[in-house]
Amino acid sequence: MDDYNLVTVQHVISRAFEKDTGCGSYFVCLGWVCLHSMEFESDLSCTLEYKSFRSTVPLKQIVVDSDGLKVWKVYEAGPKGVRCPLVCLPPVIGTADCFYRQVLSLTARGYRVISVEYPVYWSVMEWCEGFKHLLDRLDVDRAHILGASLGGFLAQKFAELTSNSSRVASLILCNSFIDTKIFNYTDSSSVFWMLPSTLLKKMIIGRFPRKLMDPHIADSIDFMVERLECLTQSELASRLTLNCSPDYVQPQKVEMEVTLVDVFDESALSQSVKEEMYKCYPNARLAHLKTGGNFPFLSRADEVNMYIQVHLRGYEGTHLSATDSGTPVER
Repeated sequence: MDDYNLVTVQHVISRAFEKDTGCGSYFVCLGWVCLHSMEFESDLSCTLEYKSFRSTVPLKQIVVDSDGLKVWKVYEAGPKGVRCPLVCLPPVIGTADCFYRQVLSLTARGYRVISVEYPVYWSVMEWCEGFKHLLDRLDVDRAHILGASLGGFLAQKFAELTSNSSRVASLILCNSFIDTKIFNYTDSSSVFWMLPSTLLKKMIIGRFPRKLMDPHIADSIDFMVERLECLTQSELASRLTLNCSPDYVQPQKVEMEVTLVDVFDESALSQSVKEEMYKCYPNARLAHLKTGGNFPFLSRADEVNMYIQVHLRGYEGTHLSATDSGTPVER
C-alpha cells in the first residue's frame, strides 16, 4: 500500500470512529447486535406480509455479462406483457426484497413491479451499462424507476446517460440526492475496496438516528440492518464507492416527470440536500411525509404506495402504462 492510500485509510478509520455508538440509543445497540449475531431476526421479517412475499414471489438471478460474473437478483410480479413497468432500486444497504411492500401492494392493483439488487460495480458508467442489459433481459423497453437514496442517484444517472435512447419513462426519487459530495468521503472513496466489512458497516450505522423513535421507523431500520448483514465486503464496498466517488447529476438532461418523496423528520440527508433537489427539479411533484425516517418505503409504505399510484396513474391508457390496459386498477 502506497503512502497516499495508507494516509487515506487512516483518515477513513478515524472519521468512522469519531462518534460514539454506544448506549445513546436502544436502536444503535440493536443494530450492532444484528451485525454480530446471525440469530437476530427483525420484526418485519417475521410478519405474515413478508413471509407471503417470499413464498409467492420467486427470487430470480439474471446474468448480464458474457463471463457470468455480473448476476442481478430480481423479484418480479404483475402482468409480464407490460413493457414499461415500475423498477425499484435500493439504497446502499438494500437488497431486492426491501421493496416487498411495494411489490405486494402495487401488483395487487395490476401493476408490473420489478425490484432489483445489483452485483459489484465500481463505477456509475459500468453500473448503467449493466442495468441497461438487465432491462433488455427482462423485456423492458422503458421503465418508471423508484430509487431510494443511492438507488435514486443511480436512476438519475441512468436517465442522464440514456437520454438519447429514452430508456427511462419517469422517476420517483425517495430521500435521494444530486451530488455525492454531500457525504464528505469523495477524497477517500478510492480505498473503500480494501477496508474490512466491519469498518464499512460502522460508517453506515453511524449515520442512523441515536434516539428513541417511532416503532415503525425503528422496525424499518432493523429490517435494513438485517439486509446489511447479507452483503459481502465487495458488495458493500462497491456500493459505498458508487455512493461517495466524485460525481453529480446534470438535471437538464433528465427531461421527464419526476416525483420527489422525502420526509420532514430526521434522516441521513440534510434540509439543504433536499432543497437542492427541489431547485434542480422545479417542476417535480412533491410528496412530503411528516415522518418516515431513512426508509419510508417500509415505515410509511401505505403513504408511499399512494404517491406511487398517483405518479403512475397519468400514464394509464398509454404505451408507458405500468399496468396491463386490460387489468382494472383499483382506486
